[in-house]
Amino acid sequence: MTAPANFNGQRPVIDPNDAAMLLIDHQSGLFQTVKDMEMTVLRNHAIALAKMATLCKIPVITTASVPQGPNGPLIPEIHESAPHATYVARKGQINAWDNPDFVAAVKATGRKTLIIAGTITSVCMAFPAISAVQEGYKVFAVVDASGTYSKMAQEITLARVVQAGVVPMDTAAVASELQQTWHRPDAQQWAEVYGMIFPPYRLLIESYIKAQDVLKNNEKLDSERA
Repeated sequence: MTAPANFNGQRPVIDPNDAAMLLIDHQSGLFQTVKDMEMTVLRNHAIALAKMATLCKIPVITTASVPQGPNGPLIPEIHESAPHATYVARKGQINAWDNPDFVAAVKATGRKTLIIAGTITSVCMAFPAISAVQEGYKVFAVVDASGTYSKMAQEITLARVVQAGVVPMDTAAVASELQQTWHRPDAQQWAEVYGMIFPPYRLLIESYIKAQDVLKNNEKLDSERA
């Protein structure tokens, strides 16, 4: 079994204080080629990652492949959800890691753990993920926040990046590792993030909020009667 690269025997988990997030080529045109998941699911997962980064104050770097052409612009919700994100324009490089400005932006964060998602999975996510491993970074690839043109392409890419030492994850697992505990003041915002990842979770949250409202109302009535 291939071991994750650059962890030096440590557990392959994400440290929010050492992480930077790279959201690569989440573009409206490229989204139309995705067949391994619903486009709306992919979009929600990419936005959820941006929201997580904002909640954890994780640096975000975005880039787009020929956005003025058929690949289309970045979906706007990423920068809306992570207004602190840095956008790096590329000059035609397919592998974002081949762009010196992109690599310089990553190095400027001072972080050595990278959370990477990109469309198309086999190119925009895989190429920079493998390149970053070779540069000594710990790399987590978010598979369901990346998208490609077939399930076969996804599976082949997953095998390739794992062989290179990349750690594959899903969006919900990333959220849980970054959140770490529900005992935090922004717990409600994390609940909203999970609702984006799997919408049925919203029903659970609605039930919880209603129950809390009833509890508070009952406590108020008891206090008034006393």
